[in-house]
Amino acid sequence: MEPAKDEIKAGYLRAAHDLDTWLGSTTTAELHRRSNGTRWTNEELLFHMVFGYMVVRALLPLVRVVSHLPRPAGTAFAAALNAGTRPFDVVNYWGSRAAALVYNRRRMGRKLERTINALSRRLERESLRSLSRSMPFPDRWDPYFKPDMTLHDVYAYPTLHFDFHAKQLNLRHPDGPGRP
Repeated sequence: MEPAKDEIKAGYLRAAHDLDTWLGSTTTAELHRRSNGTRWTNEELLFHMVFGYMVVRALLPLVRVVSHLPRPAGTAFAAALNAGTRPFDVVNYWGSRAAALVYNRRRMGRKLERTINALSRRLERESLRSLSRSMPFPDRWDPYFKPDMTLHDVYAYPTLHFDFHAKQLNLRHPDGPGRP
């Protein structure tokens, strides 16, 4: 069963809380330490987790437009994006490294808060019909991208992405054991 709007927004707020907790309790040395299973530092990975929410703001209008196109056009678009997975991975890696210099520990929390507020306001205005609009997606770009995603799936995506990467942080979650 898909998460309801309130569950999606609750996930957004939990992610913002978790990020604030990490940023407020982590030393600079811990942030600069390598994460687990990635080539990013903890700070770069934290930014990448925030970036997942930022990407959704760009994806929402794309889903609205592509969902109105003939299905073969959307399928061709997703196939073209999948063909560009290697360059995407390079840009994704280096982009997060560079952006973490700007959206560092002092700025990324505010950026996430503003992004989540905008997403929550937009989600609240969505109808069941609009949330069911779908388009083919480049499913090779991210483990949480499916071959076909609804607008609802896109709203739910960034918290799945956040939680996945939270497990790769080389940081203890200050809220206690059992948390990502």
